[in-house]
Amino acid sequence: MTVTNGEARSTGGTRWPAAPPVWVGANFWSRSGGPRMWARYDHDVVRQELAVLKEHGCTVTRSFCYWPDFMPAPEVLDEEVMARFVDFLDLHHQVGLATVPTFIVGHMSGANWDPAWRGGRDLYRDVWLVAQQAWFVAEVARRTAHHPAIAAWLLTNEMPLYGPNGDQASVTSWARLLVQALRSAGAAQPVSTGDGAWGTETTGNDNGFSLRRLAPLVDFFGPHAYPMSDDPVRQMLSAAFHCELCGSFGKPVVLEEFGLSSDFVSGANAAHYYRQVLHSSLLAGARGWLAWNNCDYDNLFEQEPYSHHPFEMHFGITDASGRPKPPLHELARFSKLVHRLAEAGWEVAPAEVALWVPELFEHDEPSWSRAPRDSIRDNLFQAYIAGREAGLPLALVRERDLVRERDLVRDRDLVQAPAQEPKAKLYLTPCAKLVTGPGMRAAQQLAHQGAVVYASYFAGATRSQRGPWVPWLEESFGVRHHLRYGLADTIEDDVVTLELVADLGELGKGAKLTFPVAGNADARAFLPVEPDGAEVLAVDGHGRPGLLRHRRGQGAMVLCTYPVEHMAAARPGANPEDTWRLYSALATAAGVHRPLGAIGPSIALGGLLVGGKEAFLALNLSPTTVRAALSTSRPVQLDGGAQVSELELPPYEVALLYLG
Repeated sequence: MTVTNGEARSTGGTRWPAAPPVWVGANFWSRSGGPRMWARYDHDVVRQELAVLKEHGCTVTRSFCYWPDFMPAPEVLDEEVMARFVDFLDLHHQVGLATVPTFIVGHMSGANWDPAWRGGRDLYRDVWLVAQQAWFVAEVARRTAHHPAIAAWLLTNEMPLYGPNGDQASVTSWARLLVQALRSAGAAQPVSTGDGAWGTETTGNDNGFSLRRLAPLVDFFGPHAYPMSDDPVRQMLSAAFHCELCGSFGKPVVLEEFGLSSDFVSGANAAHYYRQVLHSSLLAGARGWLAWNNCDYDNLFEQEPYSHHPFEMHFGITDASGRPKPPLHELARFSKLVHRLAEAGWEVAPAEVALWVPELFEHDEPSWSRAPRDSIRDNLFQAYIAGREAGLPLALVRERDLVRERDLVRDRDLVQAPAQEPKAKLYLTPCAKLVTGPGMRAAQQLAHQGAVVYASYFAGATRSQRGPWVPWLEESFGVRHHLRYGLADTIEDDVVTLELVADLGELGKGAKLTFPVAGNADARAFLPVEPDGAEVLAVDGHGRPGLLRHRRGQGAMVLCTYPVEHMAAARPGANPEDTWRLYSALATAAGVHRPLGAIGPSIALGGLLVGGKEAFLALNLSPTTVRAALSTSRPVQLDGGAQVSELELPPYEVALLYLG
């Protein structure tokens, strides 16, 4: 069996995908006014702007109902603004585009704007104000939901920055009321919240917008990604990882906002970033892409928010005169690819490797600090990067869901466990500081029934209960540990070297893995153990066990005594590093299907099924040209090209490969 995403069914009788079937486009404010475009609307300029997007492969925009202009008083719509909005929809239809209107737009580009009548009322809990929002949603939908240009709806733009944060119960109730208002007005198109997907399931920070609680109400999730990093590979793959974190709840994912200000980046590097984000998020399961944003606003330099956030003027994929910038050319190229994939029918290849997301990442508990959840996310992200570099068919699996879907036994005789075949062949639990009791019992059961379960040790990056919250560590991994209460076993070296003393996958006896040491004084700790039933696979430079395998039933549990993922996550410019080699070897040992294997850490591989055929996207993650041999017995053909045995990719380039 394999780890796959279930079919996403939407609410209100709609299904995904909505028309158009390919969503590639941009968030849209006209250069005639930016957020004040409805007060300064220019029909001819808007038509020109839309035509440029259409000419470059765009199919959809995201549009915004700037709340103070649309709703000047309670239960009042500005009729002139509404007429302009309908004209805007008509122009989309004439040009051949669709749009996704966004209702509650009080936050935009670093500034908040209230309708004059709000009076500081709570956006989620004040009954009267929630009713006003519901009225606004229903009235706009009642007038326009029949329009052929409407592809979907968003309730808000980045509500946590406007709201601000709320509690999950109030936010979920607020969202339910607004969705019901939309449906009651006859809108059958898909709907989502527009919050940016920045809640506890993706960041570890609970802002009230819980993907798990909102999933029954919405038709897709829309992450907004603007990462700042200290590592080029992390920077390129950050948006994809955000999409992966959103993809655990049975709904399609649309990369609703991503982009860059040309004040921050050169044209060539802007193109590289767009290319990597688009293709890596496709591998992460995204089904739509909306750049921020359609144009520059040099003529609005005196207008808020650009007067105080001047870099916000230059996020455009066209300049202030409507000329394409490098990101638009990348969107056009990507659109052609996605249209070809859509015509043939495509999906992300089924995963046989599961990256374990701990329950304590998404479970908010007042007695815990946020610091452990920050570390969890960083460590998961680093493990995700290593998995991509190793070419693993990878998916995220949440501990809560894994526990729920398995019939766990209470006693320790796992022979009595129901014979449930694991959905993945390899489970990766990087830096396993926090594992619940049910989660650890599930891990034991998975190994007993045939999976390889890997975990690395992590004491944590704080002194609050420093040490592993991992029940049954010794019996699970076949070791005896020598931890001392309250003390860290400090790593003595600047670089940890693990030398294989037994074969593991493609790594033979004598192979060495090196890991530069990083992290604070609490995190730079190893786990002192001796084997007690486990086989030592590798030792460190002091002859201590560094990697052990404990065979259990039909599978095995593998323990790394060093926090290798955290040490990489804590180090600037760390990637590529040797964790990808360890993961690749574990996958080989677990029997994971990889017809191309790993072709080197500079080239990330991800599998697709296109028209029933196996295909792979290859991404050069490096600033240099990379050449790599393709180790496979099957013929490999470049998309639209000749058969190849070697892949050559210029800096940050991508290629689609088909297997014969």
